[in-house]
Amino acid sequence: MSQSLNDLIQSSAVPVFVDFWAEWCGPCRMVAPSVKQLAEDFKGRLTVVKVNVDRQPAAASQFQVQGIPALMLFDNGKLVWRTAGALPYQQIRAEVVKVLGG
Repeated sequence: MSQSLNDLIQSSAVPVFVDFWAEWCGPCRMVAPSVKQLAEDFKGRLTVVKVNVDRQPAAASQFQVQGIPALMLFDNGKLVWRTAGALPYQQIRAEVVKVLGG
């Protein structure tokens, strides 16, 4: 999976937002509605991917995920923003808007 995630990030025509999460993670559940909202708000302009670190540890390792939720934003195959922990929707959205330009 980690290789295909990397392929997606490298080949995507639009920026890619990745949410590294796990079912047992409380903050991950808190941020999940915001991630879903992002996918709806920026449909066609942003690819949103959720990666379960328990099922895909190689992906978590490849992207050096230390804590979850880990949120990352890639543009043209390059990491442009990352954070760990639950953030409010408006804060996450502001980072996406910076990359998308509005």
